[in-house]
Amino acid sequence: MQDATATKKIAARSQRAPKRGTIRDASIPPGDEVGAAQLAARVARNLREHRRRREMSLDQLAHITGVSRAGLSQVETLKTNPSIGLLWKIASGLGVSFSTLIGEKDESISVLRRGDTQVLHSGDRKFESRPLMPAGGSNHVEAYELRLAPRSHHASDPHGPGTEELVVVLAGSLRMIVGERTEDLSAGDSLLFDANVAHVYENLSASEARYHDIITYPLRS
Repeated sequence: MQDATATKKIAARSQRAPKRGTIRDASIPPGDEVGAAQLAARVARNLREHRRRREMSLDQLAHITGVSRAGLSQVETLKTNPSIGLLWKIASGLGVSFSTLIGEKDESISVLRRGDTQVLHSGDRKFESRPLMPAGGSNHVEAYELRLAPRSHHASDPHGPGTEELVVVLAGSLRMIVGERTEDLSAGDSLLFDANVAHVYENLSASEARYHDIITYPLRS
């Protein structure tokens, strides 16, 4: 009887114990929904402006970005919240920095409060990127905190020529595949690489991993 009672108590505690959430199963707070809408509006405005300056049609933009005309139209008309991968394709095709596409230029000194950051997600929500600099604050350097769910990966298309990334592992582990080269990294390790080739971030562990990602662009005259 004592063994049966003890088993029931353990089962009851297990049912009451909260499960630790991951990126994928976390709900989206209302503030994030507002932030996503604001981000989508800025991207739509910036995309239209870049097309206007270059007198470029949607078909022409689709050709240089690899994004379908319908997909670009949805971005411009605010019918979708674009994923990280889609935004990178557009920015790379236009030859502009990621932050130039998603942000707006402000004063020479800008402060970004953690509560004001607008987190970007991959389509499957296993990968997220939180800006550590105000969007549009610099055309030459960007900084992000990346989070990757357990046993998952995120593939990134090549960025523009001259673009470099410095990835620093903060917690967990990272398998970085850059072109045909693979490197396994642990907390405290870092990797600098040419981002103008396809690259993959992979978390093989059973726990979420965090990284800092510093992206630099070539100076343009």
